[in-house]
Formats: sequence, C-alpha cells, structure tokens
Amino acid sequence: EQVVESGGGLVQAGGSLRLSCAASGRIFMCYSMGWHRQVPGKEREFVATINGSGSSTYYGDSVKGRFTISKDAANNTVYLQMTNLKPEDTGVYYCHAARSIGLATMKEGSDYWGQGTQVTVST
Repeated sequence: EQVVESGGGLVQAGGSLRLSCAASGRIFMCYSMGWHRQVPGKEREFVATINGSGSSTYYGDSVKGRFTISKDAANNTVYLQMTNLKPEDTGVYYCHAARSIGLATMKEGSDYWGQGTQVTVST
C-alpha cells in the first residue's frame, strides 16, 4: 500500500495550486492523511492533516487561513487547496498517512509517505 501525490508546480506569489494524494481504500478510511513540506537544509514542517472520517482538520500556523485540506471518498483522494501562496511556501510537499491526527502532525509519526511533489512560488 502507498500514498501518491500529484499537482505540484511553479506559481507566482498570490496564486493558487491544488495538490492531490491518492491512497488505497483502507488507508483513506482508517488513517489520518495530510502533508508535510521540506526545504533543503531545514527540518520537515507540518502543513495540514485530516482524520479518517473527514470530521477533523488541523493546520500548521504558517498556512492557517490560506490552505484547505479535504477528502473525496469517491476517489480515495485527499486534496490540499493552497491559496495566496508565498515564496516561503516553496518546498517539496509530502503526503502521509498516520494512525491518528496527533501522530500525523509529527515528523516521524506516519506509517506511509509519498515520494514528494515540488511546489515553487516565485516573487
């Protein structure tokens, strides 16, 4: 089983992007899925997570009010809608799945990690 991201790219500051993360049905329903991001030379940073039922979400302070995480049960896919993007949002975004929403916020808390997708925000 795995999680697979897509949707990264290059965008100007103030623009929007949507990332997707596809998973198996078991992971999608039973795990809290979310995103971390990483910039070379810095630690991996928590971005957002959503629980298995989709009833709870949690965001990192730097993205609150700009990013929205959601689930699409028909496609076993989690989305991260990113708006008002800033150059400091640049990085590799990793989808992950953890056994709880608390574990999903931790750098080493997830059981599954995607390969990462690059997001670059230009000035």
